[in-house]
Amino acid sequence: MENPRGRIISVKHSEPSAYALVEVDATVHCARCAAGKGCGAGLLGGTTGSRRVEALIGAGLAVSEGDEVRIELEPSNLLRASLIVYGAPLGSAIAAAALAYLADLGDLNAALAALGGIVAGLFFARSRLRKSDCLRQFTPTVIERIAVQHRPAGS
Repeated sequence: MENPRGRIISVKHSEPSAYALVEVDATVHCARCAAGKGCGAGLLGGTTGSRRVEALIGAGLAVSEGDEVRIELEPSNLLRASLIVYGAPLGSAIAAAALAYLADLGDLNAALAALGGIVAGLFFARSRLRKSDCLRQFTPTVIERIAVQHRPAGS
């Protein structure tokens, strides 16, 4: 899948990094997703329209409002974020159901334990993702300026 392109809405400089608010076209570009055979990432967020994303500005990259840019999220970070968001609730549900089964609590209690495990996993994932070091890892980065939006004089 190609890294998304977007247009910078605003730039904010803060130590030690600079951030840009980037409006990204949210149209599905992945051929498998467009065919309905992908991972399903576009199902919840829709497949058309635009989204605004706060992104770090890469070191040594000079960008300004109106520039068209390309952003990326490291594939390893995307995988780790997916494991936290999906893996924690699923793993907790399986572990809770297995413990209830091993304790011979019956099917209904195993199902209730699985639901409790999902809730516990969701709380864990939410608390993990709210930590600043974790959040910074999963923040996209502006990696390339594609074009500068020229404005007519006097506007």
